[in-house]
Amino acid sequence: MKTVPIAFAFDNNLVFPACVCLSSLLMNAKDDTFYDIFILHSSKVDLNKEQLAELLKQFSRCRIQYRVVDDTFDQSFEIRGITAATYYRLLIPELIPEYDKVIYADVDIIFRMDLSELYETEIGNNYIAATRELGMNLTEDGQKYIHSMPELNVGSYIQAGFIVMNNKAILKDNVHVQFKEWSNKKLKFQDQDILNVVCRGRIYYLSLEYNMTDYSYMFAMRKRSVIKELFSDAEIEYALKQGNIHYNGHKPWKKYSVNFDIWWEYYRKSPFFDQKFYFEFFYTRLNELDQLSLWKRIKILIRYFVYGKREI
Repeated sequence: MKTVPIAFAFDNNLVFPACVCLSSLLMNAKDDTFYDIFILHSSKVDLNKEQLAELLKQFSRCRIQYRVVDDTFDQSFEIRGITAATYYRLLIPELIPEYDKVIYADVDIIFRMDLSELYETEIGNNYIAATRELGMNLTEDGQKYIHSMPELNVGSYIQAGFIVMNNKAILKDNVHVQFKEWSNKKLKFQDQDILNVVCRGRIYYLSLEYNMTDYSYMFAMRKRSVIKELFSDAEIEYALKQGNIHYNGHKPWKKYSVNFDIWWEYYRKSPFFDQKFYFEFFYTRLNELDQLSLWKRIKILIRYFVYGKREI
């Protein structure tokens, strides 16, 4: 059995998408993969663990542990409605020291692959492994922001929603102390900027498929020529068909978004599927859905009728 430690950080406002995210992770686990799941939450939050416990009833090859975070980041800079919880990933080396490496993922991700091969990837003495943030590295606005910070370089800026943290190297070099020192600075992209600044020069770059953000899909489908120097056509096609989907823009449980239909497919297959909620969500958004193109509406219907509820 291959054990893969993976951490998430959220509060009660995100328990619902977290349950769908974790369901997708466990649905796609190989027979010999065991997920040691760590959930980081504030000591001030009485996290709703009842829903999360349902996962253990449906999936046997996993464990859920909770790690409480103190007030370390209570005074950290917050922007765009993103709270201090976004900084919790920076504490993973201290909170989960029993593993030399730990995967971290945001809960607005749908997993479509097993992560054991990724976890076994040798990342050397790099502090983290992550995918490039294409929107920052390849757009005019993103490049302008990167140029505004002397510590950053265009082309090497990473996306922090899915990372592998090299706990052993971070603790050995006291990098976690630098994380905390930077947390009070007014950085537009908060913890993501911190990881880019502090870990620069010690980053292992992951393949596109591990973290397909909205910009990843935009470049892969509409502006492929822009990323041809970074990825082959085969890599891009695989990422589109099998890659983990990161809804870092609009959230599909709130409104229409890129790959909206795939998120709802996984919800329907999850242990948390509720027909009444499903119907009411779509019924209250008929006007919005009516404005979609015919092809997008057909895709939603295909997902509904072809891919049924999960078979246990």
